[in-house]
Amino acid sequence: MKKFISYFLLAAILPAFILTGCKKDDDKGTFTTLANYMTSNDLDLPQVLSEPSKWIVAPTLTTENGIVDSADGYSIPGYHVFDIRKSADFINGHVKGAINVPLTNVLTKAKEVGKDKPILVICYSGQTASRAVMALRLSGFKDAQVMKFGMSYWNPAFDKWTAKVANIANDNANWVTDASATAPVNTYPQWTSGSTDGATILSEHITTMLANTSWIVHSSDILTSPESHNIYNYWDKTTYLSIGHFKDAYQYSPISITGDVLQALPTSAECLIYCYTGQTSSMAVAWLQVLGYNAKSIAYGVNSLKYDALVTAQKPAWKHAHDYSYVTE
Repeated sequence: MKKFISYFLLAAILPAFILTGCKKDDDKGTFTTLANYMTSNDLDLPQVLSEPSKWIVAPTLTTENGIVDSADGYSIPGYHVFDIRKSADFINGHVKGAINVPLTNVLTKAKEVGKDKPILVICYSGQTASRAVMALRLSGFKDAQVMKFGMSYWNPAFDKWTAKVANIANDNANWVTDASATAPVNTYPQWTSGSTDGATILSEHITTMLANTSWIVHSSDILTSPESHNIYNYWDKTTYLSIGHFKDAYQYSPISITGDVLQALPTSAECLIYCYTGQTSSMAVAWLQVLGYNAKSIAYGVNSLKYDALVTAQKPAWKHAHDYSYVTE
């Protein structure tokens, strides 16, 4: 009788144990959890880039309806200005009133300064600042903006851009005007989180993205063997064909959670995104990394490959630095 009761209890408890174990294994957030949360909270990439204001702003003068007040020592009074360059670079010269903030600390500092004014992030080129602004926009600071071309645009003393423009893709067999191949169809990134709460997962992934220093590659390295890489051109189809693109690069715009767009990207292998200047692709790459993709941006975009063609076509291209004053205290 006792043996029967033992078997009976075992038979009753074992299924419950198995179900509990399965529930524990399944009680994890996945790509779908995060994607659904971002979609329902207007954090799809097209929305992040455009709402409530454009994510990038040029440092034109207030006398020209811009943001820079020359009468106040070339300050930018309408913004909390975060300069994310190294402290030594900041000390050598920065915008009056700017705060030196490490990239990994932008969210903490943003919470400290509040939302009475939008945040403007400055780096040297506008590319690293794009990562900071993506983190901010995904974290509730939806009017944060990048200063276009960074400190390079402010004064020739900080110009990192001029040396980067080039035409190395001219007459290069690896730069073509062929139609794009059909994009592949892959599964989504496979990862799990200890939380099933979308907001918590997003916060965790933003922190990881900001700490990731491996997010950029150089165009000259890619041009030698583009067929060895998964490359995605972030332009419209007309420009993709007229100015050309890396051989075997897919025409890939817009990027969005909706539909099957993201499935064109490899599940875990490295994928390279590029645009005109590297600023937009840096935003896109930061967003993709938050979702778990192994994405990287091609530095300085096609400005470093077909600069003259961009200028002729009146596409986004580096021009010259302003001669704005700066402070060193």
